[in-house]
Formats: sequence, structure tokens, C-alpha cells
Amino acid sequence: MNTRNTIFRSAVLVLLAVLIAAMALCTGCAKTQTQAGSKTITVDIVTADGTTTKTITTDAEFLRGALEQEKLIAGDESQYGLFVKTVNGVTINEANQEWWCFTKGGEALFSGVDTTPIADGDKFEITLTVGY
Repeated sequence: MNTRNTIFRSAVLVLLAVLIAAMALCTGCAKTQTQAGSKTITVDIVTADGTTTKTITTDAEFLRGALEQEKLIAGDESQYGLFVKTVNGVTINEANQEWWCFTKGGEALFSGVDTTPIADGDKFEITLTVGY
């Protein structure tokens, strides 16, 4: 009976060691699935001087994070999020009713840069627009 207990205990310890190793391996796999710069987006900045295209590789969840990562935007904080006034060094002139129009794939965005999610392969346009 003593030999049986010893064999049983050894088998349990080996099984526990295998389970712990498997869990550690799975945890390691989950961590490597998200790599730095896991999304690449394209941003066209359109002004009277032409179009500048920026390719951004990021882990940001929202458009603001990706654009700020590249120091492409600045503005004023409001209760609705960031009101973008400057894009790629060009600042709007509110007296001339200038504003930045954000679109995705040519379609109007109905959310601000703070809440616009990004996915790998997305294409955004930021156009200097005149007139309200």
C-alpha cells in the first residue's frame, strides 16, 4: 500500500507540473499576440497647398492616440473631447471659418478623434475646410 501511495503521489505531482507548464505556455502565447505597432493606418492631410500622406504604426485604440503619437494634432480640450485646431503644423483661422474635417475612407465621421476607433488598414482624411 505504501508503494501505491508513493506512485499515486508521484503521478499527481507530474500531472500538476505538466498543467502548470501548459498554463505558463498559454499565458506566454496570449502576451505575444499583441505586438508593438500592431495597427498601421494611413492619414491624408489635405490643405490648399496639396495633400500630405502619413503612415502611422500604432497600438492606439482611438484616432487621437495615433495622431498625437506622431505629433500631428493639437487643439483645445472641451466637454466633447479635443477640438482639433492644428494638423501637421497648420492652424485654422477661426475668423475665416476654417475647420478640420475628419473622414474615413471618404465618409464623414460622426465621432470626435477621442472616440473614433482605429483598426489595421484604416484610411483617414483630414481636410482643411472653409465655411460653416
